[in-house]
Amino acid sequence: MDTTKKNGPFDDCRFFLKDTVRQTIDFYRTGQSLGEPAPPLQKPCPEGLERADLPDGRECMKRMCRMGLADAITRRVSMRSFSDAPFTLEELSALLWASQGVREVISPECALRTVPSAGARHAFETYVAANRIEGLKPGLYRYLPFDGILAQLFTDTAIGRRAAAACLGQDFVASAAASFFLTALPARMEWRYDRAAHKVIAIDAGHVVQNIYLSATALGAGACAIAAYDQNACDRLLGVDGDQEFTVYIAAAGKKLT
Repeated sequence: MDTTKKNGPFDDCRFFLKDTVRQTIDFYRTGQSLGEPAPPLQKPCPEGLERADLPDGRECMKRMCRMGLADAITRRVSMRSFSDAPFTLEELSALLWASQGVREVISPECALRTVPSAGARHAFETYVAANRIEGLKPGLYRYLPFDGILAQLFTDTAIGRRAAAACLGQDFVASAAASFFLTALPARMEWRYDRAAHKVIAIDAGHVVQNIYLSATALGAGACAIAAYDQNACDRLLGVDGDQEFTVYIAAAGKKLT
């Protein structure tokens, strides 16, 4: 008699949360073990895009933090109501550095950032729907952490509403000063971990957004993570192919209502 407990339609979903898949992989056959070149740690940026230099995010965070870590952890909440006040470019740079900033490049295959990542592979790119940022035209930008700049993908005064529509019409996204869209490039992690890559990509996304939460709180602002969104609409908004790169997590951030 089969005594294995079954959970019906949830079996495959629960399997994803386990690390059983690691036992089925021949790690001598991964791209890394076979000597294949690692996918780049930063997606190449097309030539000709307008670029905006960012102030040093680490220094901005050190100078502008209003509280210590213990207070930031204690006060962190999901904020869904934002004031009309803009972020300064310094505040935006601090948030980007805290969530994806590069601390040290070890090799072409490895860089240490401000968040942990399995094998230091860091499978994400960060796109910013800049709604109200002082000194920055409203529109969509991509953060280039190895260069400390923003690449302007397009300008659009309706970027907040477009971001909200892609997030299943969640209105608070339209009122955020900025919304951070994380995309995954799974090949970066698959090169090292094969089919065990995908669970750790999901885990790593949590590290990034928690740093957005804590750094926004420490700056006297707030954020709200978003995991419910229209996949195709978000990928179209960002201009990604939905296969080799696709949206996995979003966080809207802005100033508190007074």
